[in-house]
Amino acid sequence: MSNSSLPLYTTPVQRIGHWSLQLFSAAVLLFLIAPVLVVVPLAFNNEPYFHFPVQEYSLRWFRDLFGNPVWLHAIYNSVVTAVLATLLATTLGTLAAVGLNRSNLPGKRFIMAVLVSPMIVPVVVLAVGSYFFFSKLGIANNLLGIVLVHAVLGMPFVVITVTATLGGFDMNLIRAARSLGASQFLAFRKVMLPIVWPGVLSGALFAFATSFDEVVVVLFLGGPEQTTLPRQMWTGLREQLSPTILSAAFMLILFAISMLLLLEMLRRRSVALRGVVE
Repeated sequence: MSNSSLPLYTTPVQRIGHWSLQLFSAAVLLFLIAPVLVVVPLAFNNEPYFHFPVQEYSLRWFRDLFGNPVWLHAIYNSVVTAVLATLLATTLGTLAAVGLNRSNLPGKRFIMAVLVSPMIVPVVVLAVGSYFFFSKLGIANNLLGIVLVHAVLGMPFVVITVTATLGGFDMNLIRAARSLGASQFLAFRKVMLPIVWPGVLSGALFAFATSFDEVVVVLFLGGPEQTTLPRQMWTGLREQLSPTILSAAFMLILFAISMLLLLEMLRRRSVALRGVVE
């Protein structure tokens, strides 16, 4: 009989400890997702105020979310800002990861630390510094300033995911392409990019989610015309407790779940392309 066929927990104490850990983990998970579970039914509440449990269900606040010009303008700003920031972060982050993949690059660790530092620095510190710096450039209350800072916040995710994907890439493929007459850019586009694209797309999704859900930078750098969905939700919580905020939160929950499922699909695709057996 092989060791794999033997039970993992053989004594009563081990089995009790195993199931106790399982129950404790389930309790912690339930505690963490309980606020989300409350938001979902409240988003379909027909009453003009927060009431739980829900007495009557309705799509009233979803119609207000997608029919109110204020909310539609906020959604539009969020999508435009996130798309522009994602394109910039993905392009720069991918190029940085390819450069960092060189083994003979001097100061490699220092450059990597600088690139991922926006993940460590508090967002409010970055927002305040960006406000004073962009004020002198005249783009403090401008879409361009928000896009630049959001790109800075999203680029570390691109660098990390692409760098991790390049860890299993055989650089001999690039050398072979160059020896056959391909330029550096053509070798990257035809050889490297088709293999590492799951990592690039995963980083882009993280950058998009970071920009779409960000509110602190928008509060400092955004003017009246740059109100995004998170900022509109923040304003609604301060000025009036409209259930429309809950319908917007429900849409963000669906967005987050979709992102997680897509990222898992990309992870499996990346593993398959690299020939790794899980």
